[in-house]
Amino acid sequence: MLTGRMMDFPLTLTHFLERARTYFGRSEIVSRQPDKSLHRYTYADFYRRTCKLAHALARLGVKPGDRVASLCWNHSQHLELYFGVPAMGAVIHTLNLRLHPNDLAYIARHAEDRIVVVDRSLLPLLEKFIASVPSVEHVIVIPDDGPTPEGRLDYEKLIAPEQDSFSWPQLDERSAAMLCYTSGTTGNPKGVLYSHRSCVLHALTLCMNDALGICETDTVLPVVPMFHAAAWGMPHAGVFTGAKLAFPGPHLDPKSILDLMADERVSLAAGVPTIWLGILSLLDQEPKRWDLRAMRTMAIGGSAAPPAMIEGFLHRHGLVVTHAWGMTEMNPVGTLARPRRQHEHLPQAERLALRATQGYAIPLVEVRHVSDSGQVLPWDGETMGELEVRGPWVASSYYGGEGADRFTPDGWFKTGDVVTLDAEGYVRITDRSKDVIKSGGEWISSVALENALMAHPAVLEAAVFAAKDPKWDERPLAAVVFKPGQSASREELATHLEKRFVKWWLPDDYVFVPQIPRTSTGKFLKSKLREDFGDHLVKRQRSNN
Repeated sequence: MLTGRMMDFPLTLTHFLERARTYFGRSEIVSRQPDKSLHRYTYADFYRRTCKLAHALARLGVKPGDRVASLCWNHSQHLELYFGVPAMGAVIHTLNLRLHPNDLAYIARHAEDRIVVVDRSLLPLLEKFIASVPSVEHVIVIPDDGPTPEGRLDYEKLIAPEQDSFSWPQLDERSAAMLCYTSGTTGNPKGVLYSHRSCVLHALTLCMNDALGICETDTVLPVVPMFHAAAWGMPHAGVFTGAKLAFPGPHLDPKSILDLMADERVSLAAGVPTIWLGILSLLDQEPKRWDLRAMRTMAIGGSAAPPAMIEGFLHRHGLVVTHAWGMTEMNPVGTLARPRRQHEHLPQAERLALRATQGYAIPLVEVRHVSDSGQVLPWDGETMGELEVRGPWVASSYYGGEGADRFTPDGWFKTGDVVTLDAEGYVRITDRSKDVIKSGGEWISSVALENALMAHPAVLEAAVFAAKDPKWDERPLAAVVFKPGQSASREELATHLEKRFVKWWLPDDYVFVPQIPRTSTGKFLKSKLREDFGDHLVKRQRSNN
């Protein structure tokens, strides 16, 4: 083999950090504080404080490979941890503050965290599980809403006396940088250990015009939590390009997000559909209150975005949605819905239909879908199968070795998503494998029914799930949340769906609820719906008899 004669320059986050200091020192980072005031500083400030943090952690005994956990909202100190910890050779482990304390205890023990950095406002949550994590040696408190309690280290006081430069070690690009855990909706959460290389390649791809096109002139608002799947890589890409960063802190209500978007002239924001449903509802109520002309796109992912929401943002407010799909196991972005050049001539309705898919794979990610027996299926837009992926930022195994059955012998990762793939590679998720409804041996797509229900003018949210049926084993049941002041009858909803689906796909009944339960990452928690309403159809049949 004739090898190339190019430098073996390591792909590490340290380069992002140094680049931000060198070229973008005057660029701004803005964070919403608990009292709703805004904290502002520059990338130069960020770099100096990150160096101080690295010195402080080294003084506490943190060594290469050690796990430093964060239990924090999205803000500038969390960004300092995102870079200072991996650049010194340690591993930043983001704890999901929306998980149950028992899950957090399991995760922190499994990761063997040595240090936890926590927002003072989240100390009550930490105190519920920290005693059962023997590996933790120090708790560092970010004093976001008051003084640090006695016996805990104060983040600001800890880093204040340290030097504002640091001799960063030469790291192997394959060394671990970040540890993220799945939400654990089935079984215990599983750890995904990102490398410097995977984070760098993922960020570089996000900066491509055919991806999210993140660049220096952007103002980027990661609504998606930094404690979940690296905030979709947006902090990494933002620092790499020197983009202005705006962090929402703990204020994720629609008004606070819209205020931040307008006041800071945000051009790119990202979050899960449940956040944007609330934002769209508020914009519909007060369409002229916020000036969002700087916004070039909103990335929406985490679960399928209803086409009615994508259309509502575009047609009623002139806001473009970029539909994304990914997983914690993918660092995490895998596909983006961006209609290609050959689709420019299509009617608007057909272009919208493409935007409502999960899109096609971003560069360096490969996709396929397979049958229950593992047979690779055709890209015909109709045949449903489980999506499998591979690429340089796709997990090859879980931290600790659990879940080996999710990885195929020929090097693919089983996502658990049931999809169709069309001839041009557009992915359309029809369900999660654990949520797909199997009625009389035939599959029914809960996602398709949900999207259609949420297109009804009275419906705010809808989740379709499997209920027990004595004849068909499972039948679809729909949980519906109405918009304020609106309602619809079961018959009206059924008539609305009859226009699009064969009769045997239609839900057998509808339950009207004030709110649909959610997972720690904002997705609909269908396991809870099945637990609460799984016997609904059987009970109804008994009462009718």
